[in-house]
Amino acid sequence: MAPLGRGTIIFTGASASLRGKPGFAHFAAAKAGLRMIAQSMAREYGPLGIHVAHVVIDGGINGDRLLSWAPTLTKERGENGLLGIEAIADTYWNIHRQQRSAWTQEVDLRPFKETF
Repeated sequence: MAPLGRGTIIFTGASASLRGKPGFAHFAAAKAGLRMIAQSMAREYGPLGIHVAHVVIDGGINGDRLLSWAPTLTKERGENGLLGIEAIADTYWNIHRQQRSAWTQEVDLRPFKETF
């Protein structure tokens, strides 16, 4: 990417990168570390034309993996209570397509019903 002067690297994080919870110290430490790597790489590679971003996924994803584990979750959370896969993909694509004058370094994605 550096020789071309363009490209996009997107890291997927979690709310644990921003705040820890009891019993998840190891996960929070790893996700916080990933967030710092993304910030450091953005500062290092941004001037070379490489867009580095960190996306915080703060909520359940409405996909096969989660729904096979908790099949009633969609009904419990209601319409738009889980993150849509296509909505996540759209955000990643929009980050990739951003103009250089306004690059995103970090964005949080959560269902509008998700509590903070």
